[in-house]
Amino acid sequence: MIVVNVKENESIEKALKRFKKKFDKTGAVRELRARQAFTKPSVKRRAQVIKASYKQKLQEEANK
Repeated sequence: MIVVNVKENESIEKALKRFKKKFDKTGAVRELRARQAFTKPSVKRRAQVIKASYKQKLQEEANK
C-alpha cells in the first residue's frame, strides 16, 4: 500500500505527483500488462537475446 503524506502548505498536485512516482517505481502497471497474456519461457528468452544483441550492436557502433 502506497502512503503519501501531504505536508502543510503543499498543493495537491505536488502530492499527486509524488504518489505517481512511487506508483511507477512499484511496477504494478508493467506487471499487470505482462500478466494479461501468457508468454512461453522460450519466447521470453528469445526476446532477451534479441534485445541484448541489439544493445551490444549499439554499443559497438558508439565505440567506433
